[in-house]
Amino acid sequence: MTKFEDRLKEGEFVCSECQKCKKLVWPPNDYCSRCFGKVKWRPVSRTGKIIEFSKKDDTVFCIAEFENEIRVMGSLECTIMPVIDQELRLVKCSYNGNEEFVFQLK
Repeated sequence: MTKFEDRLKEGEFVCSECQKCKKLVWPPNDYCSRCFGKVKWRPVSRTGKIIEFSKKDDTVFCIAEFENEIRVMGSLECTIMPVIDQELRLVKCSYNGNEEFVFQLK
């Protein structure tokens, strides 16, 4: 299990950031994909925007972008149809063999 998965299990949304070149490393890794420098783990903002969405039965799924670089897919709890670029908030993240992200519209 990776540090990322361990933190998700605790409900924390984190990414790795290079200590040398300051690049956000996504998908998360223990080394920078640009300069191979060491990384530190830090929280990701829980406010993002909708990049894409679809609906199956009563469930809305979306790809959400955080900090202009990090994209994850999850379910969207909403009572109205979302709009591309609409702000959302990550309300739940977890790991139980698979990553799970749940969002709500702002």
